[in-house]
Amino acid sequence: MKAVIQRVLEASVVVEGHTISQIKKGLLILLGIAEDDLLEDVVWLSKKIANLRIFNDYDNVMNTSLKDIDGEVIVVSQFTLQASTKKGNRPSYIKAAKPEIAIPMYNQFIKQFELEFGKKVQTGQFGADMKVALVNDGPVTIIIDTKNRE
Repeated sequence: MKAVIQRVLEASVVVEGHTISQIKKGLLILLGIAEDDLLEDVVWLSKKIANLRIFNDYDNVMNTSLKDIDGEVIVVSQFTLQASTKKGNRPSYIKAAKPEIAIPMYNQFIKQFELEFGKKVQTGQFGADMKVALVNDGPVTIIIDTKNRE
């Protein structure tokens, strides 16, 4: 499971001309699910992101978490995060989970993240052509891969 976490001042998701999610200060999480991801990955990643200290404290040091600032969240499924660019110039998405695996795993991540975070999060629409807009704050962008837990 891979996540691109972006600290934002605002973000939104539009599908077919309709805004389906919109937040102010918080995180936009792009989530790529692989065929071999497990519930263990969901639990670890949701806890890690909910507690990441990437928001500024009173001394302007990144020392507070999403929970600490009572921020907002949008989680967007993005299978292209599982792209392999090892051969040629056309990315391969063979590692990306098929919808029958990815949809339940995506929904489980959302539920688990809400448990860790302590409140509801907004989402994209799985499989839809989404227009994602954001104002990156900092910019602060963190990439986490559950296969490489550093």
